[in-house]
Amino acid sequence: MRRIIPLVGIGLALILPCLGESIADSAPPKAQPVAELHTRDAVILGVIEGITEFLPISSTGHLIIANKVLHLDGETPLTGVDGQPLWYKKPSPKHPEGEPLTLKLAADTYVVVIQFGAIAAVAGLYWRQMRSILLGLVGRDSAGLVLFRNLMIAFIPAAALGLALHDWIDKHLFSIGAVVTAQISGAVLMFAAENWRKTHATTRPIGDLSSRNAFGIGALQCAALWPGTSRSMTTIVGGYFAGLDPRKAAEFSFLLGLVTLTAATGYKSMKSGAAMIEVFGWPHVLLGCIVAAVTAAVSIRFLIHYLTRHGLGLFAVYRLVTAGVLILWFLV
Repeated sequence: MRRIIPLVGIGLALILPCLGESIADSAPPKAQPVAELHTRDAVILGVIEGITEFLPISSTGHLIIANKVLHLDGETPLTGVDGQPLWYKKPSPKHPEGEPLTLKLAADTYVVVIQFGAIAAVAGLYWRQMRSILLGLVGRDSAGLVLFRNLMIAFIPAAALGLALHDWIDKHLFSIGAVVTAQISGAVLMFAAENWRKTHATTRPIGDLSSRNAFGIGALQCAALWPGTSRSMTTIVGGYFAGLDPRKAAEFSFLLGLVTLTAATGYKSMKSGAAMIEVFGWPHVLLGCIVAAVTAAVSIRFLIHYLTRHGLGLFAVYRLVTAGVLILWFLV
């Protein structure tokens, strides 16, 4: 844990100056946040992010639900202290209508930015692998270089598709209905993967993954762009199909998550981080990241031990139960 909290601070030190520049470019500074994010809400969102980011149940899906329950999904355009509307994207010749700043837009960004905490947890727990990768990049660790190559190959498919579909996903798929669909579909895939693993179990190490195996895991990760699917679920399942046992599949998933989440969080921060800060202010970003880091570290250790003994079955059942509750609560 002592390694994880400083890493949160380092990550924020790297990203916050960028957010500050975005704020200066997009809106005048405000003395106070436009809307209040209670400390309780920041802690709740940090706990949910940390627990669900690496469990195969979907952090995004749970955070969408949490935002709705906490009433952070308001779409009414916000106004400043002068009563004038605030803009996420100001009207321009290219975009004459602009895009008004809303509570939902800020909250959706917040739950992505606090992923820095989850990133710090992986970096802290898997620092040996990180060191191996760094040594590999300078020609001193061949296994680390192979791991780096495979992580980059697995990262590319979701990165390319995510950049192409980012705005469409934000507009159309951040909904309870989309989460329900993904929860059910993911549960079916997990049951199928567990059945496959029982007849194809191996003790293959991560270092034996081929480029083709890595690309296959990355291709499955693309499905996680649909909110509620779970990035960790798709990559663990991909690891199964590549011949990894549950522990090794989870470890590769965590390391790939370090790459994917860093890219996604950085992109989201640059794109709408200024809007989030204008609405909520700075302090709760740090709080959410720290809470997410601590809970993610606990979650990772739990998942490794549980998967080794029991596999994915219980999480698939949980997804089906969650989908049923959501249908009864929000959709009926």
